Amino acid sequence: MNTRFLETFVILAQLRSFRATAQALHATPAAISLRIKSLEEELQTELIDRSAKEFRLTANAEYLLGHAKAVVDATRRLQSAARKDSAIRGRLRLGVIESVVHSWLAQYIREMNGHYPELEIDLAVDTSNVLERRLRARELDLVIQVEGIDSSDIVSEALAVYPLHWIARKGLLDPRKEGLNQRLLQLPILTFGRGTAPQRMLEEIVSKMANLAAVPLEQTRITCSPSVAAIVQLVKDGYGVAAIPSLFVSGFLDSGEFIELPVHPEPPAIIVSMCLHANAEMLVHAAANAARAACASYCAQVDARYIEALC
Repeated sequence: MNTRFLETFVILAQLRSFRATAQALHATPAAISLRIKSLEEELQTELIDRSAKEFRLTANAEYLLGHAKAVVDATRRLQSAARKDSAIRGRLRLGVIESVVHSWLAQYIREMNGHYPELEIDLAVDTSNVLERRLRARELDLVIQVEGIDSSDIVSEALAVYPLHWIARKGLLDPRKEGLNQRLLQLPILTFGRGTAPQRMLEEIVSKMANLAAVPLEQTRITCSPSVAAIVQLVKDGYGVAAIPSLFVSGFLDSGEFIELPVHPEPPAIIVSMCLHANAEMLVHAAANAARAACASYCAQVDARYIEALC
């Protein structure tokens, strides 16, 4: 259906004159009449009572007028939204976990600054449970966290998977000796902040390992930290063994200062997801598209053993 014809019908109903409608739309009365006839044919109903001496809409036209106005208004809103695509501006409240900070955040921010120079970014770095709570409260517009959010009001999309391994300073544990699992359980085990998905999964793994190795669970020690930098430093100091993505210590692994311990089971990989409200503004969707592209670009430059794109 030609929305121009619907717009003509709406204006004609308001002005109640073919001549006045023609002037308003910079057309001829004959053109306006032709549009109305075409619309009548498409709707298979008469809109103008041509038997009346004065201008009069038919009863059916009066009934359809409200629907026509709704379509015209929706079309105008669509056109207005499309024009805004070339000018993304405003403030984006972005929340990310530390895993993103230590991987592709810099590339993401750099690309956003290049593509959308009028966009202001307020950055929050926190744990996934805090970011989710703030997104639900609409204190944040877009969050990148571990796992998605189960809600009909929020759209979640998995971006990348970060494999986790047991990481230790070279010489702390000899992987060639027997009883590696039992010896590992005697050391502090470093992981992400308490209450996070990786920390909860590690608690289960340590419990199973302790049971199989006949080590009392109360003798195991799990040290939690929301700071990746702090965890890496503690590993470097020989404090304990970390269950973290090898991506964060790839330089130390390449130099031989750190090693990956062949301990089974390995901690499950972290899946990082992007979450935003389903009715988010255009600037949020633009930022989400940029996040998807930046993450994929970063993953293409890094060994798949460390990170793999899912988008």
